[in-house]
Amino acid sequence: MEEDLIKITPNKEKAKSILKMVDTTIEMIKVIDITKFSSNVTKEYYEVIRELLSVILLLDGYKTYGEGAHKKLVEYLKSNYKEFSEYEIYLIDDLRITRNKIAYDGFFVGKDYIQRKIKDIQNIITKLKKIVNNKVG
Repeated sequence: MEEDLIKITPNKEKAKSILKMVDTTIEMIKVIDITKFSSNVTKEYYEVIRELLSVILLLDGYKTYGEGAHKKLVEYLKSNYKEFSEYEIYLIDDLRITRNKIAYDGFFVGKDYIQRKIKDIQNIITKLKKIVNNKVG
C-alpha cells in the first residue's frame, strides 16, 4: 500500500489551513437546499471527506498522486485506521464513485440518497476531524 504513496514531511500549518477550508465548505453545505441541490451537496460532502483524508496522510508523512489517488486515500484509511467500520469505508468509497459520476457524467443524485446517508456522512467527518485535531495538537 505505502508503495503507492509519496513520502513527505508532515506539515501541521498546511494541515490547519486545509482544516479551515473544510470548515468553510461545511458551513456552505449547511445553507444549500439539499432537496434542490442533492448532487452538489453529495459532491461537497465527498470533497470534505477527501480533504480530511489528505490531511491525515499529510500528517502521517504521505501524499497520493496520479491515477486512482482518491481511491488510495480510502485504502490508506481502511489499512491504518481501524476505528472505521467496513460500512463507513464502503460509504466513503460509494461517495467517491458517486462524486465521479456527478463530476464526469453529469449524474444527478436523488434527494433521498443524501438524506438517507447524511447522518453517517457527518459522523465520518466528525471522526476524521477528531483524528486530525489529535495530530495537529
